[in-house]
Amino acid sequence: MKKSLLVLFLTAIFLIAGCSSGGDNASKDVKAKDDGKLQIVATYSVIYDIVQNVTGDLADVYSLVPIGTDPHAYEPLPEDVQLTSDADMIFYNGFNLESGNSWFANMIETAGKSDEDAPVYRLTEGVEPQLLRSGAHQGEEDPHAWLAVENGIKYTENVKKALVEVDPDNKETYEKNAEEYIEKLEALDKEIETKAAEIPKEKRVLVTSEGAFKYFSAAYDFEAAYIWEINAENEGTPDQIKNVVDIIRERDIPGLFVETSIDPRSMETVSNETGAPIIGKIFTDSLGKEGEDGDTYIKMIEWNMDMIIRGLTE
Repeated sequence: MKKSLLVLFLTAIFLIAGCSSGGDNASKDVKAKDDGKLQIVATYSVIYDIVQNVTGDLADVYSLVPIGTDPHAYEPLPEDVQLTSDADMIFYNGFNLESGNSWFANMIETAGKSDEDAPVYRLTEGVEPQLLRSGAHQGEEDPHAWLAVENGIKYTENVKKALVEVDPDNKETYEKNAEEYIEKLEALDKEIETKAAEIPKEKRVLVTSEGAFKYFSAAYDFEAAYIWEINAENEGTPDQIKNVVDIIRERDIPGLFVETSIDPRSMETVSNETGAPIIGKIFTDSLGKEGEDGDTYIKMIEWNMDMIIRGLTE
């Protein structure tokens, strides 16, 4: 009874905020299915896709943050609270991603879940963090670990471990699915290394709006440049724009990139100031919409690498 009252209370609190939250979230059904399968909640679409690849048809998986929406500062809907309350397992990124306005911590607490034990699992366990270098979050972990495929593999291993712990009767299936998916990720990782080597070392400077590519850059020998370091901080201030404009001019960078979940206006200003064109959009905090480019984790990474090669070599 206490848990139900808490859920109703938070649902009422989030109702007003939820009315203003939009976006496409085809993976989330308002009513959890009563089909005997595990009910799993993932905080955003990248985690949703990784979990889905390991569970196969043994679970109903729901993504809270809609496609194309920034997970740093999401405003949960009433149905998010209910789904979280009813979930058998919850997977989140951690590393400062879902804590932009404490939406995730508040939601799981009110839904009667605990961040310290099952069924809530942080997928960045075992990942070596890159640290933020500026602003209010200086010294904290940069959240964008999944953009390096070696970390996507660790996410997959963590998902498998959690599923086996909760549902040991299906251990063999989870292990088989994870093994097959990891083989695909390992091949993707090698492919990116090969493609990155095609770009002259002096040209491997990746300029984006948010500084989301530290892990990618460390894994594939790039330099990361950006306007602001992390979403939910000051974004596109005059000083930030001046700093990145100076880098672009000094390094004679041929092309810029803007993220699919980011307002492009700050990068358009940088492009106008420097004459460097915006090559196209790349994926960071969200997959593409179902049936479109980048609609799986593997496809988003492939898209990013192809776009980066085109922008820095042509």
